[in-house]
Amino acid sequence: MSAEILELQASLRAFSSEREWDQFHSPKNLATALSVEAAELLEHFQWLTEDQSRSVPDDKREAIAEEIADVFLYLLQLSDKLGIDLVQAAQKKMQTNAIKYPVERAKGTSKKYSEL
Repeated sequence: MSAEILELQASLRAFSSEREWDQFHSPKNLATALSVEAAELLEHFQWLTEDQSRSVPDDKREAIAEEIADVFLYLLQLSDKLGIDLVQAAQKKMQTNAIKYPVERAKGTSKKYSEL
C-alpha cells in the first residue's frame, strides 16, 4: 500500500485509541457505519437530475467531499481491522471485472456480466 494510505491508517488508529473507541470498532460496526455514511452521501444527490448531479454548486460540493471522506475513512478502518490491503484488493477486483466485462461485450451497456 502507498505510504500515504499507511500513514492515514496509523492516524486513524491513534485517533481511535486516544478516545478509547476501539471497543466499538468491530468489523460489523465499521461496516454498518460505512453503510450509514454512504447513505448520507447519497442523500446529497436525492432528487437531482443526472445533469444536476454532474454539476453541483461549490457549497454542496464541500458537503459531498465531507461525506466522501467519511466513507473513505470508515473503509480504511475496516480494511485495517481485517488486515486487508485495500489497494491490492481493489487492483485484484479490477482484474476480475475486466474478465467479467470484456470491452467487446460490455462497451456502451450497463447490463450485468451475467446478461452480456
